[in-house]
Amino acid sequence: MTSQNFRSALFRLKLFSAIMLLLIAYDASALMRALNTAATGMAAMESNVNTISNNIANVNTTGYKSQRVEFEDLLNETVREGGARSSHNTQHTVGYQVGSGSKVSAVRRIHSMGSPQITNRPYDLMIMGDGFFGVQVGNQVLYTRDGSFTVDAQGMLKTRAGYPLLPGVTIPPNTMKLNISEDGKVQAFLTNQTEPVELGQIPVFTFVNPAGMSDMGANLAKKTVGSGEPIQNVPGTENAGFIQQGSLESSNVSVMNEMTGLIKAQRAYEMNSKVMGIADQMLQTVNNIR
Repeated sequence: MTSQNFRSALFRLKLFSAIMLLLIAYDASALMRALNTAATGMAAMESNVNTISNNIANVNTTGYKSQRVEFEDLLNETVREGGARSSHNTQHTVGYQVGSGSKVSAVRRIHSMGSPQITNRPYDLMIMGDGFFGVQVGNQVLYTRDGSFTVDAQGMLKTRAGYPLLPGVTIPPNTMKLNISEDGKVQAFLTNQTEPVELGQIPVFTFVNPAGMSDMGANLAKKTVGSGEPIQNVPGTENAGFIQQGSLESSNVSVMNEMTGLIKAQRAYEMNSKVMGIADQMLQTVNNIR
């Protein structure tokens, strides 16, 4: 072999080696992208399972509204735009984009009404329709669908935690019967009196966007900028529901739907973990090339 042929063969070998290194680096980058993408899917499914778990845990919580996880895709890498030139006089009809996974965009409250649970207890109230009861907590007003009220030693209507219902309603000690009408009027029938005593009227508060409210725990929620300001209504008017005495609102969680969603989330999590395992094996294969 002449010196010139040797130099030419050596140049071709170096060029081939450089091309192979570039291809290996590109494949490794693509595989790393697959690992990251699968990891985002696993994280999203983990949040989904956590939400489903919370729904199932509150299946018997009075007035509880189920939550739904909503997803969105992450930023796509554009390798080639649709309509880009494929030659001097032709264009690509479709583009080439590579996705980078998914993420949780929101956890939305589903404010559909739960089924009535008849208790025949005079202090149990249910809103048949949209709206919330107002509760005074310190110097702020919070809102609830849990109408399992009681009275304190002074006869004031309060929640189980001792927060007064708005407006303040005090039941006289000699009350034989308490009547709360569908429009929220509170009347007490006292001993040795034929005519009832008017004690006030319970309003129902509605929001333009109730899904934007912030949960505070203890079946309470507060207004936010997203929910808008509360609108005080007479029960049964405008968009407000009417009040049903002697009933409580059950949780609107459907156990069957939650179990179906749990199975789907589990399968999706397993598939994403499988993708991570395969990408790792492929990456090992690339790294073992000598």
